[in-house]
Amino acid sequence: MSATLTPPPHTGVLPHPHRWAAAVVMMIGALMDLLDTTIVNVAIPSIGRDLHASTGDLQWTVSAYLLGFAAALIVSGHLGDRFGRRALFLTGIAGFGLASLACGLAQTPGQLIAARAVQGLLAAILVPQVIGSFRTLFQGRERGAAFGMYGAVAGFASAIGLLLGGLLTDADLFGWGWRSVFLVNVPIAAATLVAGALLVPATKERSAGRPDLLGSLVLAAALVAIVLPLVQGRQNGWPLWGWICLTAGVLSLAGLAVVEARRRGTGPLPLLPARAFRLPAFSVGVLVQLLFSLGMQGFFLVFAVWLQAGEDYTPMQAGMVTVAFSAGSFLTAPAADTFAVRYGRLVLGAGALLMAAGFAWVGAAVAGSADAHTGAWPLAPGLFVAGAGLGFLVVPLVNVVLSAVPTDLAGGASGIFSTAQQFGGALGAALIGTVFFGHAQDGPTRALSAAMPWVTGGFVGCAILCTLLPRTATSRPTDA
Repeated sequence: MSATLTPPPHTGVLPHPHRWAAAVVMMIGALMDLLDTTIVNVAIPSIGRDLHASTGDLQWTVSAYLLGFAAALIVSGHLGDRFGRRALFLTGIAGFGLASLACGLAQTPGQLIAARAVQGLLAAILVPQVIGSFRTLFQGRERGAAFGMYGAVAGFASAIGLLLGGLLTDADLFGWGWRSVFLVNVPIAAATLVAGALLVPATKERSAGRPDLLGSLVLAAALVAIVLPLVQGRQNGWPLWGWICLTAGVLSLAGLAVVEARRRGTGPLPLLPARAFRLPAFSVGVLVQLLFSLGMQGFFLVFAVWLQAGEDYTPMQAGMVTVAFSAGSFLTAPAADTFAVRYGRLVLGAGALLMAAGFAWVGAAVAGSADAHTGAWPLAPGLFVAGAGLGFLVVPLVNVVLSAVPTDLAGGASGIFSTAQQFGGALGAALIGTVFFGHAQDGPTRALSAAMPWVTGGFVGCAILCTLLPRTATSRPTDA
């Protein structure tokens, strides 16, 4: 969605005759990634029982996918711009289907985690090609319509991911159980690969620079080094190696940023362009995105586990509980952009506060139940309010933040923005999951009660950071 802010100049070239058919095919490919970000959460307890997975294994099942995505996203966008998006899209689709098959056939937690990491890497290869192709294939109002379709599908996928995960797990098709959430991708990927080969045109940027492959390896290693001790530390008594690993990851990120800031124009394209981070609106916006994703992914991981382990819900029933959250987001999302253009950061701040209030309600409802069952209805108002806040915060966030970014930096900035989303989700699964599982011996309800202040605090932090965003928002980037 962020690519709407990076329109190339109009060239007068006739539009591709099958551009809308190609767009539909590419959106189906992107939909697999959008669903896989959340669809696995409801299946986590079933995976744990079947594979005898530890709590750390369950956290890695979520984090490995998000880390793989975050590590490869920026450079894969650059590779597509330089060498051609169609070939990378088809490669990503084929690989994603095979990785999904490997997930569905996994017999051990280690096999599943490795396959999930590969799945995330392949998703990172295909998704930027969708966004980049839309920029090239569409002009003017058509581009707005195309990205509007992308935004609608993204919101739809986020809303139904948990519900679909519960449905597939409970349906137990062919006796597959939780494996269905992965194996369903295989026929979709095969059909999309054939349709993509026939309908998706080859596009690339003639002026695209050289991707920074070495920097990408450093970035990937740094992200893993940060998350690894957060997931494994509790089980190992927070050993010294974990703190060393965490420090090395943070220093590697900082070192990469410094090296790229000092590099002159003859080098490869920067992964972390210093000019973008010097803009307060962008640097603050990246932190807002990271904190938002941390709270969201962390909450829905532990919430799905609590519903099934503490409330004895089936996977399908657990997915149904989240309908209240989806309803809230559907209510506010259509008006969010209009309000943001008029009121700017106030809308985003209000959205973050609504999310904090909604999740605080959920936390209070859970804590108030003590050892008794909470049930769905006491949770529904809080989930609805949190969902309404999501519409106000997430939908306009990209435009509010990237409207301050010059056009020549918008492509790289949008890549960083998406990377922050994925990395934040991995951190949320690690941090909030560690708090939850660290209190699991006290029972699922007390464990969730211990985790909820961290969720709420993340969105309070978002609200505070929103005060540093631009006062107003525009629908176009500056060219400065």
